[in-house]
Amino acid sequence: MKEFVRGMSLLGRGFGYWRRLPRRMALGLIPAAIVGAFLLAGLITLGVNLPWIAESVTPFADGWPGLWVTVIRIAAGTAVLGAALVLVAVTFTALTLFVGDPFYERIWRAVEADLGETRLDSGPGFWRSLGAGLGLLIRGFGVAIVAALLGFIPVVGAVAGTVIGVLLTGWLLANELAGRGLSARGLSSAEQRVLLRRHRGLTLGFGVATQLCFLIPLGAVATMPAAVAGSTLLARELREAA
Repeated sequence: MKEFVRGMSLLGRGFGYWRRLPRRMALGLIPAAIVGAFLLAGLITLGVNLPWIAESVTPFADGWPGLWVTVIRIAAGTAVLGAALVLVAVTFTALTLFVGDPFYERIWRAVEADLGETRLDSGPGFWRSLGAGLGLLIRGFGVAIVAALLGFIPVVGAVAGTVIGVLLTGWLLANELAGRGLSARGLSSAEQRVLLRRHRGLTLGFGVATQLCFLIPLGAVATMPAAVAGSTLLARELREAA
């Protein structure tokens, strides 16, 4: 639990860089805002059509008593919305890191320099970043399916789907965000996975804190620069603990 809390605090320290590196952090809002606006439009469209979608995925309930039809369709709507939020979180992260790579590299390098680390590799290149982003989307789709299926469980489904969705999505986000700092320290993808699993509490704490901030309206846009800064701190701590 102590590791989990320490991981969450890394995101808080990332927000602290708004005071130390205000210009670079502000630049990080630009790609986040562009991608965020696109995805927000998608979420609004989903919200408007959610009752129709809930009916469409539960045609078997048409002949049920009124109360049970309402219950199953609320569960279906909640499941679809939960799955959508998972997909939005991973899609936002993947697209924003890819589109805004020059902005976030400046934040990453500035944080590393602030910590006294200047002799690092350049990090993942274009094709590796593209592959990592696609991999994140694929894994995120799998998490979304799990969250949606859990949402159909009566009574506890919404809570279970939300909790599992936040945990799994947080893990994916932490893995993706820490990738640049770990790659720059010469770790291969396989070595990164081993290191992240070895320090699961620290990694999960940072990822869950980031995901919870992403769930706040407009929180993803405001959090992204801090998440990049915080993930730089995470990569540094993971490497030192190896």
